[in-house]
Amino acid sequence: MVALQDIQRHKTKPVKVGQVTIGGNAPIIIQSMTNTDTEDIISTVNQVKELYNAGSEIIRITVNTDDAAKAVPHIQELLLKDGVNVPLVGCFHYNGHKLLIDYPDCAKALAKYRINPGNVGFGSKRDDQFSMMIETALKYDKPVRIGVNWGSLDQKMLAKLMDENKQSGSLQSADEIMREALVQSAINSATQAEDIGLAKNKIILSAKVSRVQDLIVVYRALAERSNYALHLGLTEAGMGRKGITASTAAMSVLLQDGIGDTIRVSLTPRLGESRTEEVMVCQDLLQSMGMRFFAPQISACPGCGRTTSTYFQELAGDIEDYIRQNMPEWKTLYSGVESLNIAVMGCIVNGPGESKHADIGISLPGSGEAPIAPVFIDGKKAHTLRGETISKDFQAILLDYIVQRFGRETLEIHSKGY
Repeated sequence: MVALQDIQRHKTKPVKVGQVTIGGNAPIIIQSMTNTDTEDIISTVNQVKELYNAGSEIIRITVNTDDAAKAVPHIQELLLKDGVNVPLVGCFHYNGHKLLIDYPDCAKALAKYRINPGNVGFGSKRDDQFSMMIETALKYDKPVRIGVNWGSLDQKMLAKLMDENKQSGSLQSADEIMREALVQSAINSATQAEDIGLAKNKIILSAKVSRVQDLIVVYRALAERSNYALHLGLTEAGMGRKGITASTAAMSVLLQDGIGDTIRVSLTPRLGESRTEEVMVCQDLLQSMGMRFFAPQISACPGCGRTTSTYFQELAGDIEDYIRQNMPEWKTLYSGVESLNIAVMGCIVNGPGESKHADIGISLPGSGEAPIAPVFIDGKKAHTLRGETISKDFQAILLDYIVQRFGRETLEIHSKGY
């Protein structure tokens, strides 16, 4: 088994984005993006607040029109008024150079600019327009994410690599050439930005593709050939289960390799679904890998013919709801509570053993078993619950454990002045 401390993070230059640090020894940061029309100030503010409250630490917004650029400083002002000091990233494409120059208040309000070198301009205009955006970043001391995308790859570079492949007789596949074009485009653009004057610790790279194996190969190459901070994420990952599975399959491999400084799960929400699901998936991914902790981890058995109807499922749901509702307050009162491990098990076979391995656990009676539920705390049996109030009784025991354990730790931290 690989211990978390044995995972060596890819050494990258730390980049400051607002009050958030990306790369170096900083924690892996969670990003998200709004899907509102940025010109609609109130809708955008509300969605940014929703994403922020869910745990997004950097939020990208589309800046594609004059009115969107005009809206950015007002969006930031309203967010700060409500106590939401989250870095906003401007996502620019074809006209980004013009918007940043024409609307200096927008350029100042944004914490970072996202530039796609594949569509900042074409032909002779490309270098000029790219330079204009980098020079604006220099003027306002802003970092830049150079984000190449397989759907808008520099066709001139791709054609050049195709010709070189044909002439050399190496017969690389079209996929291999596309991957190399992505890597070269990202690194060459970063080098160009440095030549203009942008420091390495102001540059973040990303290379978005929509297939798992492509992402793994491309980011391993970026990590091997550069030390820029790296943003991970599949583009066009898809809806629901498919998008979650593909994103976690790709990013977990790279994170295990120590590659990646920020992550985003680019889910397509179904009609009526909250945009916050992509944030929660990122949290679940990092917590499952033991890289960060956001809320107590609940282990619950899947159920089988030995479990009593749906009772253990209802209890697991009750506990999850109880934790979710109380976590905002607990985080302020009890330092470290998010690392708590809770077990809700359904029968006598594995229940007691699993519960003993958790910080606090309960083993419910299975089918035909006596209607009693032992509670284990720190590996030892501490209580036996009976009757119709098992859920409420366990919640009370859980809260008492949190207060006793993490309340003391919080007091120690405050007394030491941390």
